[in-house]
Amino acid sequence: MKLENKYLVLLILVCIAVFFVNLDAIYINIMEARNFITAREMLQDNNWIFTTMNAEPRYEKPPLPTWLTAISMSIFGMEGLFGLRLPSAIMGLVLVVFIYKFLLKISKNIQLSFLAGLIAATSFYIVYSSRDGQWDIHTHSFMMLAIFFLYKLYNTTKNWYLLATISGLFIACSILSKGPVSIYALFLPFLIAYGVIYKFKGTKERWKALVLLTATALIFGGWWNLYVYMFDTHAVSEITSQETGRWLNYNVRPFYYYWSFVIQSGLWTIPAFVALLYPYLKDKVSNKKAYKFTLLWTLASVFLLSVIPEKKSRYLLPVLIPMAMNTAFYIEYLFYNWRSIKNKEATVIYVHFGIFALVGCIFPIAAYFYFESFMQNILYWYILSSIFLFSIGFLMFRYLLLKKIKPVFYLSIFFLISVVWFGLPMADKININPAYNSASTIDSHLKKYNAKVYEFNTFAPEIIWDYGKPITVLTQEGEVKIPEGNKFLVLTEARLSDSLQQVFKLYKTTKIDSVDMNPVGTKHKRRLYRELYLIEKQNIDLLPSQ
Repeated sequence: MKLENKYLVLLILVCIAVFFVNLDAIYINIMEARNFITAREMLQDNNWIFTTMNAEPRYEKPPLPTWLTAISMSIFGMEGLFGLRLPSAIMGLVLVVFIYKFLLKISKNIQLSFLAGLIAATSFYIVYSSRDGQWDIHTHSFMMLAIFFLYKLYNTTKNWYLLATISGLFIACSILSKGPVSIYALFLPFLIAYGVIYKFKGTKERWKALVLLTATALIFGGWWNLYVYMFDTHAVSEITSQETGRWLNYNVRPFYYYWSFVIQSGLWTIPAFVALLYPYLKDKVSNKKAYKFTLLWTLASVFLLSVIPEKKSRYLLPVLIPMAMNTAFYIEYLFYNWRSIKNKEATVIYVHFGIFALVGCIFPIAAYFYFESFMQNILYWYILSSIFLFSIGFLMFRYLLLKKIKPVFYLSIFFLISVVWFGLPMADKININPAYNSASTIDSHLKKYNAKVYEFNTFAPEIIWDYGKPITVLTQEGEVKIPEGNKFLVLTEARLSDSLQQVFKLYKTTKIDSVDMNPVGTKHKRRLYRELYLIEKQNIDLLPSQ
């Protein structure tokens, strides 16, 4: 087997270990619930083009990741979270592989590229996004594929039109995953960095291929938006207006909000920060031009994201892609120069890896006292976690003392794998809400009272997902629509119970149950709790006179 393929196999195995194991360990969050509901309604109602959530139009997000999730759902079923999250894990794997392959093309340095792949595969938000049923990982993974083939287009003398078509199709896939998000946050910064460092040499000869690329991206990426606008103009216009307002007025943060972006790399926070110090590292890296390129790509992405008023930590995912490559230059420098580095410089790395080593060593004791009341439920996972994390921590300390940085780096990878394999199942077993009451219990009341169920004010996606079917919301544009029939059930937030009583003051209202979808007992989210009321019409003759 070629050396390149050996590294690639190792990288894939790490991705499988980090992205695919215990995919069902963490409960569904609100973003996942929205996406999974849409995928379920695709299958149940055949809404493959005019996508819905809770039987209402949902055109905020393009459909490609939902299609992939629906296909996975049809294969693995709607109950298991593994099948629902599998497409994201696959896209995370694709992203890491093409980070490796792209940097290998740029640098011709296989070890550097392997390090970049490992750093990406273990960076916090890449890990989180690859284990979560959200669409960020799809749009940026497809865009990374597009960038790879665009680079090949600029650095080969043949197959220009084929490479342009492939790159354009992957840009289209990115657009069909989350609109122009990745074009702005990943592709445009790449173009800026590539233009400054590599000058886009050969553009004049390739202009026809680039026109083909652009046309392919726009046609195949934009057809869905155009189609739903033509046949559901009113709904699209309303949703577009809401989304535009959110970009300008929702989650508005100051320009400098993202300046702590290195934290999103998690395990590599300190090395990632040091790798950004151009004056310090520029003469120490193995490929100065490639280093300048990844550095500029990283900073351009952060700057462009900072300009947008709406800011969320998860929007930093595209920054982690070039930053993983950039950090690899510093790690490679440490590999070859660790013994000759001055003590002051080495202190930063001793502190960084020393923290993880310390956490591993003290974990068995700290976890025992912290989780003592749950120990009967988690004993198996506690023992495994303790053995692996303590062993890794001990070995990290040992190799730090021996001034061997390579084993310390690779032990960090195993540290994260151990947390995923043994820590996540343990966390799942201690995060229990004793008052948890599934939305599926509503069905028993429907049968008992032979009535329909409605949501009073607004729905929680997690509750709709758990219930398994859409629930009509009575309040629309500030007005409450009274259902037909002599009796019906209404779900409402506890804080709105008085409002419900006022709206249905001519009816008999009886609280018959509650739904508590909070998975963690210590963190009560108001929107995940509903009171269930039976609403019955009263005989008008028996009502008190006005």
